[in-house]
Amino acid sequence: MHKSELDGANLKGWQIWLPLAVGAAMAAGIFGGLMIQKQEPSLIVNEKKGESSKMGYGRMEELIRYIDARYVDEVEDEELVEEAIDHLLDQLDPHSSYIPQADIKSMNDKLRGDFDGIGIEFMILDDTLMVVAPLEGGPSEEAGILAGDKIVQVGDSTIAGKGMGSEAIVNFLRGEKGSDVRLGIKRIRESELLFFEVTRDKIPNKSVDVSYLLQEEIGYIKVNRFSANTYKDFMHGVEDLFEKQGMKHLVIDLRQNPGGYLQEATKMLSQLFDEREKIMVYTEGVNSTRSDYKTSGGNFFDLEKIAVLIDEGSASASEIIAGAIQDWDRGVIVGRRSFGKGLVQEQYKLSDGSALHLTVSRYYTPSGRSIQRDYSDKEEYDDDFAARFKSGELQDPEKFKLRDTTEYFTAGGRVVYGGGGIMPDVFVPLDTFLFSTYYLYLRSEINSFAFRHYEDNKAAFAEWKDESKYINKFEISDELFEEYLAYAEKNAKLSKRNESILKEVSPALKRRLKARLGKHCFKEATFYKINNHDDPMIDEAIRWILDKNPLVKLED
Repeated sequence: MHKSELDGANLKGWQIWLPLAVGAAMAAGIFGGLMIQKQEPSLIVNEKKGESSKMGYGRMEELIRYIDARYVDEVEDEELVEEAIDHLLDQLDPHSSYIPQADIKSMNDKLRGDFDGIGIEFMILDDTLMVVAPLEGGPSEEAGILAGDKIVQVGDSTIAGKGMGSEAIVNFLRGEKGSDVRLGIKRIRESELLFFEVTRDKIPNKSVDVSYLLQEEIGYIKVNRFSANTYKDFMHGVEDLFEKQGMKHLVIDLRQNPGGYLQEATKMLSQLFDEREKIMVYTEGVNSTRSDYKTSGGNFFDLEKIAVLIDEGSASASEIIAGAIQDWDRGVIVGRRSFGKGLVQEQYKLSDGSALHLTVSRYYTPSGRSIQRDYSDKEEYDDDFAARFKSGELQDPEKFKLRDTTEYFTAGGRVVYGGGGIMPDVFVPLDTFLFSTYYLYLRSEINSFAFRHYEDNKAAFAEWKDESKYINKFEISDELFEEYLAYAEKNAKLSKRNESILKEVSPALKRRLKARLGKHCFKEATFYKINNHDDPMIDEAIRWILDKNPLVKLED
């Protein structure tokens, strides 16, 4: 393990290095799949005609002026312009897009790593906001709000029974840091409405869900996206597992991770390699010069074997991680073919506060392969999962029709391909029963049922004081499972029970119900410890890590 030597400083080396790296990233303005462009691009001159190439800008303005001044009927100017913008961008790639001013803040909040709010986890039950848990150290916890409280009023507005969705409720609860909001709370066993003044504060927007030991010496970290705090959160997880729990090997779970900031992904990658100046990824476009992102050689923890989990929902920055690990033979990639987003966008702020995400380059893995999927058929591109499901690729990788047969080679000489996502080294088929409509309807009711059942039986659950004992001993009884099924079928409006599918999916439903109850009893990590049990991808990752030389086995 490497540490910085600082006299009188009681900080880990990576914690000291982090502000410097962030500063460099901010100066460069580089983000994963997204780069902030602070200056307008210079006007391109058409050398043959000696004229400025304006792509018909003048004609567009003239058309809008004529329509506005002379059209027979009244038109909504803003709607007309936005439709024209959408149609124009639709002629480009699927990831170039226009962001209206109203959507900028919510989009930035998702990536920024924090937001201003009251700090609760909640769900909508019977048209009422239920507090699942106040976030530890957050403003709601400090104000005295408890799990199980129903928020029925926000300020002067009643929100219960209004049919409001989660997004509308979030807009009520969020506000500027330091601002106060008065919440009307209905609490169990309290006849009168209770009122709390909550001062909004910065709320961490977690991108690392959990880190724990799968078994002796093998750690697990689940990264759900690459936001501004991902590297920092990832390193906290690695530090705890490595220094306190004896981790030597690591499983990084990037399933259903849509990507985010490129800089966070490359900082993570630098911690997975000992060497300096190894290319992790590079970007290049017709109007963008090549930019190489290389390892720093400043890793702080000497991790041995690495496995990365990916699936059809792993995109962009997730594919950068998987591609670099695979190309350098640094570890094994387990799962199914990733999404295939290898395009980089720059964000241009427009005069009215809206923004343009414009694709300016492609990114390439260290071996030189672009993993961007073909998007000539936009409809198929947008409905990628359905296309994969229909083709049978999710059960058999041989069903995938490789469009680019160019061979690329890993550091160890293994052949890999581009043009359609990262193909895993170890394929794990999808259990199609877990994507049946019947199962998904049943699963969607687990959270609400678990919450109600826990609230109604807190005294019984209080007897499970030890997390390990709960994980190993607690079982979902037949009576409890039947109670859950009746609740789920009623709420999901299922007309009849599908016994054949239920037989196949019952173990998964019971495991998830136990995991959710465990979360209420203990903490977030308990959910993953239970729900990951018997996960075929995790089992494969462990099996390959325990192999003495897994990469040699892959070459065979």
